[in-house]
Amino acid sequence: MNYTKQTYLVAFALFSLFFGAGNLILPPFLGYNAGSSWVWVTLGFALSGVVIPILAIYGYARLQGTLLDFATKVSPSFALLYAVIVYAISVCLPSPRTASVAYEIAIEPYFNISSLGVSAIYFSLVLLFALNRTRILSFIGAFLTPLIIFILIIIIGIGLFADLAPMRASIFENTFTDGILEGYQTFDAIGGVVVGGVVVISLALQGAYNYEEKKRMIARSGLLAGLGLFFVYAGLIALGAFYSGTFEVSQRTDLLTILSKNTLGNYGTAFLGVLVALACFTTAVGIVTGTADFVKGIAKNSQIAYRSTAVLGCIIGLVVGQFDVNYIINVALPALMFIYPITIVLILLNVLPTKIASPLVFKIVTLVTLVFSVPDFLQFFMVNGSLDPIKQWIPFANNGLGWAIPAFAAFIITNIIGRTK
Repeated sequence: MNYTKQTYLVAFALFSLFFGAGNLILPPFLGYNAGSSWVWVTLGFALSGVVIPILAIYGYARLQGTLLDFATKVSPSFALLYAVIVYAISVCLPSPRTASVAYEIAIEPYFNISSLGVSAIYFSLVLLFALNRTRILSFIGAFLTPLIIFILIIIIGIGLFADLAPMRASIFENTFTDGILEGYQTFDAIGGVVVGGVVVISLALQGAYNYEEKKRMIARSGLLAGLGLFFVYAGLIALGAFYSGTFEVSQRTDLLTILSKNTLGNYGTAFLGVLVALACFTTAVGIVTGTADFVKGIAKNSQIAYRSTAVLGCIIGLVVGQFDVNYIINVALPALMFIYPITIVLILLNVLPTKIASPLVFKIVTLVTLVFSVPDFLQFFMVNGSLDPIKQWIPFANNGLGWAIPAFAAFIITNIIGRTK
């Protein structure tokens, strides 16, 4: 296939693999709550929901390995444990959430079908795609993603030029940091280290490109996908903000439904249903395939291990996907506050020059990040205020970013000490 054409197909596929359930329902509600401060919340959301995930893709372009390679400089044992946790979270939370969102928006309002029946069909199709993974990039890139983008452009374009009431004031204390934390819920940083491997292995199976060609292709595709994600997120956040003074709503999925109906009339919800189903499905395929690839790799390329993991991932999705979307989002918070900072740090270290990202730097910075992430994780299980004496001494701890300054300080200090030896 033509190199340029393949680059665009990979970019479309990356966009679609990233753009799932959370990417649809989170930005409009975030903009709705941010109101007139939607620009700041957009920047925060883009940092954790676009920049970090695309840097993960760039890291894969350099490594062209598996998730284990992202953390192996800390230690092989840590890399294995980290990878297992990431893949376990992925198949237990964001993958099932795609089915839950698809059911609540695309199926439940129109058909009297149980969520169990829908999930069974949904994950059967996911399994079918996962077992035919050599066709994933071409099918998703050539057909599904352009349709998703087309529908989004229509909804955003019409909505932003409507005659609306003035925007309300933001409900957030700090719109930028709240945007960053809401970006955690997209799972896109974790998605970057999961679906990046899917792209690398899928290109390797085609066998048409050498290392340098694949490196350039993955990096350029990641940049194109990132730009697409940013403009879509900004449009959806702005759409929610512009409608913030027009009506009252308390649920993420309800807001998305109302926005589609207001922009596209009676056909709006039907268009939305198609969009949701496509976006959710492609993300679930990416997660299940990436997890199966990982298990296959540590099982010495066993095809049985790949198929068994794909089946297990779909069964877990079927079971957990029966829960309400908001319930899954709330359950995910503690896990995200713990694993996301480590993931961000590993991504950043992997894209930095080896000269300033030595194995020692990996070890120290990751350890510091892990330690300072613990209060953010424990706050969900402790009595309100019991961690305040600790958090008041950690910069930005009250904003859920207590790990950031210590990790940066550890990076600087370790490099200074390393150069003086």
